[in-house]
Amino acid sequence: MAPATTSTSRSRGRLWISALALLAACAFPAQAESYPDRPIKMVVPYAAGAAADQLARLLGERLNRSLGKPVIVDNRAGAGGTLGADIVAKAPPDGYTLVLGTDASQATNVYLSKKFPYEPAKSFTPVAPAAINHIVLIVNPELPVKSVAELIKYAKAHPKELSFGSSGAGSAHHLAGELLNEKAGIEMVHIPYKGGAPAMTDLLGGTLKVLFASMATAKPYIDSGRVRALAVVEQKRFHGLPDLPTVGETVPGYAISSWFAVFGPAGMQKPIVSQLNTAINQALTSPDLRESLEKFGMTATGGSPQELEAMLKSELATREKLVKAAGIEPE
Repeated sequence: MAPATTSTSRSRGRLWISALALLAACAFPAQAESYPDRPIKMVVPYAAGAAADQLARLLGERLNRSLGKPVIVDNRAGAGGTLGADIVAKAPPDGYTLVLGTDASQATNVYLSKKFPYEPAKSFTPVAPAAINHIVLIVNPELPVKSVAELIKYAKAHPKELSFGSSGAGSAHHLAGELLNEKAGIEMVHIPYKGGAPAMTDLLGGTLKVLFASMATAKPYIDSGRVRALAVVEQKRFHGLPDLPTVGETVPGYAISSWFAVFGPAGMQKPIVSQLNTAINQALTSPDLRESLEKFGMTATGGSPQELEAMLKSELATREKLVKAAGIEPE
């Protein structure tokens, strides 16, 4: 009798497992149909007031209107964006916890650490590209160059004598300078700063001659003539300064960008991703939002989850190459 009892128990166990699996499968479509039924948290992996924070709050206001639920911005700064992104990577994939990821948190940082807490291409669900955070190549007016071509000529005539500053080792600003070194065949020496503000202070004071800076930081000084802008590093010109060329117009093949995009944890349901993507893209087409972003040195982008996934794969390959070329050792 014992074997029969054991067999019966096992059969009942299998039935319970099957029933639970069926209930879970039925629950997912219902969850998608009722989404959202509570506030959505958007983690910003940087401090309040940063460009990512400004974008998240502008975007959150419009998503609140279209989705009918509050979008709460949760600033979780630390480890160059890694801390906040990791929180979202480990959150339930129900669409209620998102991250406004960046080129740093989703691409570059994985190559700067020996022990990284997540896999950028596997730990997240791509939702939508959001914006470009423009980087501008600027110089102290005392440096006798007025174009990218003149800067390259000067750097070749003074190998390893010209330094360029950035907001930190491994930042997009740093990699922009290293890419120019590589593509133009020059040898500017990198000087890392703890943020863009101290780097700008040294540029204004003449201690530093060349700087790759966020447009939001640099534009007031460009407008006042206290620094000279040579070019933006992205593939396209910045709408807010349409006469300013790109570096790529002088150096073929040169292009890099600092970007923002919305991601959720891996495993999000497609209907929820589609709903979020539609709402985000609608918000990004708003003329007032686009105008506000332009004032902060950003350009709204938008796009599909598939486009974001393809962009991320491309960016991971590009950043790995640039980090190695810069001689940055993972810590």
